[in-house]
Amino acid sequence: MSDLRQPSRRLARHRLRRMGTRGLQAPSLQPADEAGSMHPDASIDCGWGRLIFGQTFADPKVLVDTLMQEGADRRDIGFYIADPHVVLSHAPQDLFLDPSHTYRLNLATYRPSRRRASGFHVRRLASEADAHAVNRIYQSRGMVTVDPVFFWSHRDSRALTYLVAEDEATGAIIGTVTGIDGPRAFGDPDNGSSLWCLAVDPQATHPGIGETLVRRLAEHFQARGRAFMDLSVMHDNASAIALYEKLGFERVPIFAIKCKNPINEKFFTGSADAFAGLNPYARIIVDEALRRGIQVEVTDAAGGFFRLTHGGRSIHCRESLSELTSAVAMSICDDKAVTRRVVEHAGVRVPEQIVADDDRAALETFVEKHGSIVVKPARGEQGRGIAVGIDTVEDAERAIEVARVQSDRVLLESCFEGEDLRLVMIDYRLVAAAIRRPPIVTGDGHTTIRELIERLSRRRAAATGGESSVPLDGETERCVRQAGYDLDDVLPEGEGVTVRKTANLHTGGTIHDVTGQVHPRLIEAAVAATRAIDIPVCGIDFMVKTPHEPDYVFIEANERPGLANHEPQPTAERFVDLLFPLSMPYSSRAARQQKPKDP
Repeated sequence: MSDLRQPSRRLARHRLRRMGTRGLQAPSLQPADEAGSMHPDASIDCGWGRLIFGQTFADPKVLVDTLMQEGADRRDIGFYIADPHVVLSHAPQDLFLDPSHTYRLNLATYRPSRRRASGFHVRRLASEADAHAVNRIYQSRGMVTVDPVFFWSHRDSRALTYLVAEDEATGAIIGTVTGIDGPRAFGDPDNGSSLWCLAVDPQATHPGIGETLVRRLAEHFQARGRAFMDLSVMHDNASAIALYEKLGFERVPIFAIKCKNPINEKFFTGSADAFAGLNPYARIIVDEALRRGIQVEVTDAAGGFFRLTHGGRSIHCRESLSELTSAVAMSICDDKAVTRRVVEHAGVRVPEQIVADDDRAALETFVEKHGSIVVKPARGEQGRGIAVGIDTVEDAERAIEVARVQSDRVLLESCFEGEDLRLVMIDYRLVAAAIRRPPIVTGDGHTTIRELIERLSRRRAAATGGESSVPLDGETERCVRQAGYDLDDVLPEGEGVTVRKTANLHTGGTIHDVTGQVHPRLIEAAVAATRAIDIPVCGIDFMVKTPHEPDYVFIEANERPGLANHEPQPTAERFVDLLFPLSMPYSSRAARQQKPKDP
């Protein structure tokens, strides 16, 4: 097979040199009833902006004029640009060459996968709720959102195809992709199609969502008789490129041109090498500061330290911990027993707590009284050393030994059944709220739990810039054993196992935004806790039955909450507002001063 294909590839390259972009076309499968002439100066509104088909423009000046008509908060794309250098020469200050690669899938030779998706299915966008869910995913990925009315009004479009991936257990939309049919969009004589806006919920745990969406769209266009499917991918997105090449896509010399605007700014201002070493929690703040013209000096990239300077004011930060947080407030948060006492005096509800010692009888009494307990080090962060749902003395003793690696003093708490709620408080106001859920793996009938955990860790690491993974340690083994399995057991298809009881992001947990759903009593309790600690930026953790109800118990306070975990909520914006209020627009400062500080 390889001997037969090689000459054809050489011939294809020869044709490219002779014919330019038109030589890229795959063998035409176009039905006779769709044959027709190409529409001149064609574009299609995709909701987030227009896709402008460069090959339909005879005059590059007209193409430039069309690009320059981009609307506010939109991202138009000039695609299939055969001579980008010529187009750019007409407006070098306003346009830029997008740093992305184009890949093409030949639908005449594409073969569908025999493997069936597990835990989700792909279907067309079918409701306004679907549209809102797609926008939520777009926001989480930093993409331009679309008016839900546009989605809904174009659900039956012949040129646009919207697919979504739906979780079979929860009904949640966990992925989306958009397809454009070339003949139906602009009378494409090459009989092509293209893929846009592939996005997967960063909190989704099922494997293969992106691949399945790409395959379903390819099969959709293949059934329509299209010859190929193109897509554009950022040049440095190694994981996406690896997926596309695995599916049979090949790179082709097709270019995209975009307008210089705030949305695209990071693609044409050059790489910020000085900030490349910062983790996502520091980088989100630095990017917001740079956007406002605030000077940034990285003092220790590996540790997340940087200094921000604006006018005569200079503040040293470590991620969301700044000089505005006092050493006293930080020391209160550092010791979980002290934190509990301080917030309890302020009227915040706290769980019963004792210090673990060598008194086994006291341990037995505490476990017997509460049935299920939490073991955690008095000092520590990122969920290290914490064990939740301990229901035997033997497991408690093992968990205490693990916790003592993090801190000499270990605490035992009564376990409150419910969900883990993180409230991000900045300047004693609620800015973001999220339910944090522990990592779960779902069986496929032939993969061991250990392998499923390793796959989940790779997906979580990819979604969080390497910040999240599931440790294969004693606590994970205990949770798997509590579910009736060993790590090397094969999990039956469709069955889920919670492999950690803690919902911390760094140990594989997922984060789900509920900012607009938090009960006022929960906000009042969080304000009371931050006031009691006297800390201007803090992550307050509650266990709640649901964020819609007032029942809760306080768990802990984090003096350095990860602001990047709560996009699209404006956590970085409010943090920089706190540090440099004069960097805010006057209208925003005036509106903020009129609002009461407490809810």
